[in-house]
Amino acid sequence: MIRTPLIVIWVVLVTIYFSISAIIISFITKSGDMPNKVAAIWARFILAASRIKVEVIDFSNIDRSNSYIYMSNHQGNFDIPILQAYLPVQFRWLAKAELFNIPIFGYAMGRAGHISIDRSNRKSAFKSLSNAARIIRNGVSVLIFPEGTRSYDGNIRPFKKGGFVLAVDSGVPIVPVIIHGLRPLMLKNRVFVKPGKVLLEIKEPIESAGYTRKTKDDLLKKVRHVICESFYNRKKEQS
Repeated sequence: MIRTPLIVIWVVLVTIYFSISAIIISFITKSGDMPNKVAAIWARFILAASRIKVEVIDFSNIDRSNSYIYMSNHQGNFDIPILQAYLPVQFRWLAKAELFNIPIFGYAMGRAGHISIDRSNRKSAFKSLSNAARIIRNGVSVLIFPEGTRSYDGNIRPFKKGGFVLAVDSGVPIVPVIIHGLRPLMLKNRVFVKPGKVLLEIKEPIESAGYTRKTKDDLLKKVRHVICESFYNRKKEQS
């Protein structure tokens, strides 16, 4: 009973501390890499306090010198620190605009080069996608939750098309990333999860070259198949 309030206080404090640190560093370095390394430390602090252990498998599937669009399933609030801490590459989030409105934290995200997208405004959303495509062509990877929001029942939700527009416009491969084992640790109506182990699986890149905006749905189906097949097969093995 006492542990969860203490973790909440801890998360608030470390978020403020590391957000301010990232902001300061962003004025010293032109690259967003250092602020993102600070964010990785922030994420590890949160996971350590919550006693969540993460194992990464199949990292050899990607070339760290290449830029990709990483697409992950979205099971809950802990997906962000898990990916930030244990996806061992530099990337920028394509994140909902509401996160950028959080005092200090939102400003730190902007300074680190993360990309805001307002899904309620179609014109603004496509402008964000164009900005993200430009960033990717300059050699920076981007991470997206193609479901758009986290799952409330443990199943993978339908995919939004914006990320696939981004993929065909930028021409870089998509790397499916699957978070396994988080759902059983999530307590109903609780902010935090119970201690346990999570698996982060990195699949082989899927080429977006050859697809167009007209055929982006075929690319969506291919990526979704890879993520769903891996997620549900492992879920079946663990049940």
